[in-house]
Amino acid sequence: MPIVYGYGPVGALLVVGIGFALVTIVIAYFLRPADPYDVKLSTYECGIPPFGEAWSAFFVRYYVIALLFVIFDVETIFLFPWAVVYKRLSAPNALGPYPLVEMGIFVGLLLVGLFYAWRKGDLEWA
Repeated sequence: MPIVYGYGPVGALLVVGIGFALVTIVIAYFLRPADPYDVKLSTYECGIPPFGEAWSAFFVRYYVIALLFVIFDVETIFLFPWAVVYKRLSAPNALGPYPLVEMGIFVGLLLVGLFYAWRKGDLEWA
């Protein structure tokens, strides 16, 4: 029985969380005003009346640029913790030059990816 005892609080919290969510949804369903009319059901875009179709094609380039930004942004975030502990890692009695070599490989791979995207033309906006 130690396994059940160890996961008991997790199970109780899961039941309470799911119960709270369901009770909130049921209460909101009964308390909400149910008066759908044309203005309420229309799309709201910053006070501007909607025009045309809501479904329109976006250029894939926007998604590629956003994805590249997220990838390089997240990968450069990995540089900060490494820079904080670099002095301790590169001490002669610790790992020596290996942290610098590993980060050089990491930055080199980033640069290869950046040059690949640049060469392919994915960084061109228009």
